[in-house]
Amino acid sequence: MHKAPTLKEVTRQGTERLSPSLTNPNWLVLRARARIFQQWVAKLPSSNLDVLDVGGRIQPYRALVAGRTRRYIAVDLVVTPLVDIVARAERLPLGNAQFDVVICSQVLEYVADPSSVLSEIYRVLKPGGVLLLSVPSACPMDADHECWRFLPAGLRHLLSAFARVEVVAEGTSVAGFARTINACLDIFVRFPAARYIYRRSLAPLFNLGGALMEKTLSSHNEQFAVNYSVLAVK
Repeated sequence: MHKAPTLKEVTRQGTERLSPSLTNPNWLVLRARARIFQQWVAKLPSSNLDVLDVGGRIQPYRALVAGRTRRYIAVDLVVTPLVDIVARAERLPLGNAQFDVVICSQVLEYVADPSSVLSEIYRVLKPGGVLLLSVPSACPMDADHECWRFLPAGLRHLLSAFARVEVVAEGTSVAGFARTINACLDIFVRFPAARYIYRRSLAPLFNLGGALMEKTLSSHNEQFAVNYSVLAVK
């Protein structure tokens, strides 16, 4: 039996997701996502928000709505000190039209039927409510039960019930290429001591090199974007 994570552990994981260090192989994607989500949250009209976090075991983006929430509810299958309701995202035990904002970050790839999750999210959102979603399009497999990767056209199809959908790449092809090299090399470095050295030597160089090339080349090519952020309005 796995030991339940402590509040300190999940808080640290959430902080690293929102504000990743340069040693993180996913730094390029994570910092882009935080920036995109922050811009969308800043445009939300209300300061008295009912927020649902689907897959909210570590809640990295809760800080973005801090001070603007009336209630914040986290649903997840994994029990952590931050989870309020243990349930499947395909069957949310919540009433219709309850929430102003739903956050669902890096969850759909693990669900056999992502359309059912999005239908449930649509159901619990208030009219005019907002979904903040993030999904991978290209990355190494993280777990045996992963099912999917996503592209913009597929996302728009899955979210066709929503009144407005905006899909934004979390970096260009240049950033995607640098991040992929970094993530793959991190996998190949098998031993913990070697991985520790890699993440504090070469990983930051790949991250900074990718960011510098993206800025210098000023390329808008997104054919190899490796992750997408999505804003969907009901």
